[in-house]
Amino acid sequence: MAPRTEPTVRQRRLGIELRKLREAAGISTQEAGALLGVNRTRIPNIESGRFVTSPERVRTLAQHYGCTDTDLIDALAAMAQERPGKNWWESYRGLLPSGFLDVSELEHHAKAIRMFLMVHMPGLLQTAEHARAVFEMSLSSLPAKDIEVRALHRMRRQEVLTLRSNPPKYDVILHEAALRMQFGGPKVARQQLQHLLDMSERDNITIRVLPFTTQGFGGPGQPICYANGPVRQLDTVQLDSFHGPVFVDDEAELANYRGLLDRAETMSHSPEESRELILEIAQQL
Repeated sequence: MAPRTEPTVRQRRLGIELRKLREAAGISTQEAGALLGVNRTRIPNIESGRFVTSPERVRTLAQHYGCTDTDLIDALAAMAQERPGKNWWESYRGLLPSGFLDVSELEHHAKAIRMFLMVHMPGLLQTAEHARAVFEMSLSSLPAKDIEVRALHRMRRQEVLTLRSNPPKYDVILHEAALRMQFGGPKVARQQLQHLLDMSERDNITIRVLPFTTQGFGGPGQPICYANGPVRQLDTVQLDSFHGPVFVDDEAELANYRGLLDRAETMSHSPEESRELILEIAQQL
């Protein structure tokens, strides 16, 4: 089978976790290849996500590596079971930067999602009009057709919260500044705030507001998306940058982001108080 030319973040993550297990066991790539009966070059290609591997091989490698965490092994085998090209976001490949598709994939597989945003609305809670206004403000002037493709993709992403029978729990912390930004003008902003109120009534969605009256906050101020995997070792943080999404999987860094989100939550209004503030701001527009 030919190697993948552009592995997704999830495919690379499977390889990263297999490499971690191998290195923890003190086994070389040559030794690992011998255990599978393959050329030693196959192991680096599997660990980079460039070559497909099977659930059976994942379990074999985990056994040889001495891994006894059955939940982790089952989760990695399930990742190996997946085959690219079968999910809805693949229809956007070639139309959007690959980072857009990686974010869709992350959200699709997340068991729960926590967000923290200072000046932007979370993509999964934006109206189409708000999304278009955001893309129109892009640093690079986008053609109208590209803006529309991005907006349509963002609306399709939202189905993970609204159309699935067992949607992930979605906890959002929004700074008050994000509520007062008027992307698209007062009318679009008012509709966006009403949409937040409507979405907050869903059982799986909780919105908290970090008010201006808070006496400072120690976070970096960038949007943070913490996606829970099936096991703690497969949690992922996604950060925004000018060059596209950045994905973090180091456990020490993940722990720092969990702590930051916990602190932000304790400093925020309750969901009920947050709804009152959102309504108050909407009525001022």
